[in-house]
Amino acid sequence: MGRGRVELKRIENKINRQVTFSKRRNGLLKKAYELSVLCDAEVALIIFSSRGKLYEFGSVGTTKTLERYQRCCYTSQDPAANHGEQNWYQELSKLKAKFESLQRSQRHLLGEDLGPLSVRELQQLEKQLETALSQARQRKTQLMLDQMEELSKKERHLGAINKQLKYQIEAEGATFRALQGSWCSDAVVVTSSTAFAAQPSHSAAMDRVEPMHIGYQQFAPPEATIHRNPVGDHNNIMLEWAP
Repeated sequence: MGRGRVELKRIENKINRQVTFSKRRNGLLKKAYELSVLCDAEVALIIFSSRGKLYEFGSVGTTKTLERYQRCCYTSQDPAANHGEQNWYQELSKLKAKFESLQRSQRHLLGEDLGPLSVRELQQLEKQLETALSQARQRKTQLMLDQMEELSKKERHLGAINKQLKYQIEAEGATFRALQGSWCSDAVVVTSSTAFAAQPSHSAAMDRVEPMHIGYQQFAPPEATIHRNPVGDHNNIMLEWAP
C-alpha cells in the first residue's frame, strides 16, 4: 500500500508545529552541508523561525556568499547606469549582515542558539563571558568603594556639625543659667526692700491705735480709802467728838 499524499498547510497545534520545525530545520541544514561537501558547491542557508530566531549555514561564510550573490546580480545589469545603486545596495547588505552577526553574537552571549557552534567557538564564547564577568565585578567593586568613601565623608561632616551644635547648646545653657541666677538675686533684693519700707508704717499705725479697756476696773488709790475705827467697827457704835 502506497503512502498517501500529505496536504501542505499550517500546523495549528503549537507543539507539533515547533517539533516539525526543529526536525525539518535540522534536515535542511544537513542537506545543505552534504551538498557543499559532496558537490563542492558554495551553499548559504538562512532560516528565521516564527519567533524571529536566526539559523544559518554557509560553506564559505554567509556574508561572503551574499556579497557574491549581489555582485552576480548587478553584473548582469548595466554597470554604468546602476553603479550608484549597486554601491548603496552593497553597503546596505554589509550593514545588514553585520547587524545579523551582532544579533547572533548577542544570542550566544545570552546562552541561546548554541547548537550550531563548535567546541572551539564555545571555548571562545566561555572565555569572552569570563572576561566580561571579571570586568563587571571589578566595576561593581569600584562603585561600592566609591559609595563607601562618600558615606564616610558624609559621616565625618555630620559628626562635625553635631559637635558644633553640642557646643552651641552648652554655651546657650550656661548663658541661660547665668541670667536665671541674676534674675533670682534681683527678686530677693526687691523683696527685702519692700519689707523694710513697710515696717515703719506698721509701727506708726500701731502707735496710733488707742488701747481699749475691756472689762477694766478702775483702781482706787489707797489715800481715798476711808479709815474705819476698829473699835467702832467692832462695837458698831460711833463715838462723839469731845468738845
